[in-house]
Amino acid sequence: MHDVVIVGAGPVGLFLACELGLAGCSVLVLEKESEQESPWREEPLGTRGLFGHSVGAFYRRGLLDELVAACFVLDGRGVRVDADEPSRPRLVGHFAGMMLDSDKIDMAALPFRLPNPAEGLMMISLQALESLLSERAAKLGVDIRRGVTVDAVTQDEDHVVVSAGQVGFEARWAVGCDGGRSTVRSLTGFAFTGTEPQLTGYTVIGTFDDPEKLRPGITLTPTGMYVRMAAEGHIAMMDFDGGAFDRSLPPSRDHLQTVLRRVSGTDVTLSDVRLASTFTDRAKQATTYRQGRVLLAGDAAHIHSPLGGQGLNTGIGDAVNLGWKLAATVRGHAPDGLLDTYGQERHPIGARVLDWSRAQVSIMKPDRHSQAIQGVVRDLLGTRDGTTYVFERLSGSSIRYPLGGAHPLTGRDAPEFRLGDGTYLGELMRDGRGVVLDFSADQRLSGPAAGWGSRLRHVAGAPEDDLGLGAVLVRPDGTVAWADGPDFAVDAFEREVSRWFGRPRA
Repeated sequence: MHDVVIVGAGPVGLFLACELGLAGCSVLVLEKESEQESPWREEPLGTRGLFGHSVGAFYRRGLLDELVAACFVLDGRGVRVDADEPSRPRLVGHFAGMMLDSDKIDMAALPFRLPNPAEGLMMISLQALESLLSERAAKLGVDIRRGVTVDAVTQDEDHVVVSAGQVGFEARWAVGCDGGRSTVRSLTGFAFTGTEPQLTGYTVIGTFDDPEKLRPGITLTPTGMYVRMAAEGHIAMMDFDGGAFDRSLPPSRDHLQTVLRRVSGTDVTLSDVRLASTFTDRAKQATTYRQGRVLLAGDAAHIHSPLGGQGLNTGIGDAVNLGWKLAATVRGHAPDGLLDTYGQERHPIGARVLDWSRAQVSIMKPDRHSQAIQGVVRDLLGTRDGTTYVFERLSGSSIRYPLGGAHPLTGRDAPEFRLGDGTYLGELMRDGRGVVLDFSADQRLSGPAAGWGSRLRHVAGAPEDDLGLGAVLVRPDGTVAWADGPDFAVDAFEREVSRWFGRPRA
């Protein structure tokens, strides 16, 4: 019996598998696709963006160098930047096709920010990301089996059986990371509710007789939006047809050309189509992320339009939040109710992302009311405060879990404190343990923290900038569980560490 069976070997399932493997859990990953390689995962079709919150997760596990090596950057129009053009403005995100100006972002206004080695938006293909995580998972002893199609999930109080044909895989827990049309979600009976689509989106690789008629990068038009990518012949577009063409037959060349001409307002000619797919802005979410011993993460738990590039990032956030909690539950030292905090913390984040997507779709609609709102938003994005607000939402800087506690840092991503010896906080978290930073002159937490030695790393010493704090307790997912000033009480620390890390060892 495995500790955990994960269904789905995409980035979310693989990141979760790595977190569990790092904690010493026995993990089996089942993936229906026989081959990892696919044009839908490679550039340009498989290109995705990783914002700061997600990049930080890789950094805290010692994967930043590998990630940077596999990534690339885009300029402010969404066009790939070559190495010999370092001065061009970098892409930092967009809202409903309206590009953010990096010069208007007030970094000093972001909450509790310190200089961070893992900053900025990074572009990567799903193929490269999955390869990186697959290699990491293998080193941690994770068993990945491809070409396995799950068709049944049963559970009782003690275990789960995930079946593929006549073969059953038994585990203590199962997690569905198998995408927007999740088999695990359907078989287990999770309710999946939300809103129906307003548009059909298209992604196309083809040949254009007159590509110069299409602007590079993201172009918002009175009838929709199109994105001309850096790769030759790669274009995406959104047509407000109520989602009428979604999940129908593969779109023909004539249909794609008609839609593109309508959306772009040009008479561009699409002479050949090599690959094409459709998507919508359907926005739905599982009403709960847990049913007994089965959990959901990533697109299996929530789907929405790709506007703003939040899908992959939200899924990575799910995996980071769930991984250490499920591992602690498997290992037997989780405090009561720890696993339930996964849904309590992540479900509101997913709902917020769905509304973020809906808001963008609403102001892109080809009617005068939506376009009037679009004009107001464009004016707001022309201001420093407006751009900073949108960037804060996109980057994940605005995420704050309602953990209680008086200090405003509690529930947020931990600032990247740098100790006197030059070590960053992120470097101290590579083994997946929590960290308590003890800035007190008398190192007053060295004794109390020892009781959680296998689960918690105690680090004492003054950092370059302590932000006025005396001590900080950081969960394995990088979230501040407790923080206080120089006059902090030891018993307050002990209450919070027990809340998140269970009872101290005897």
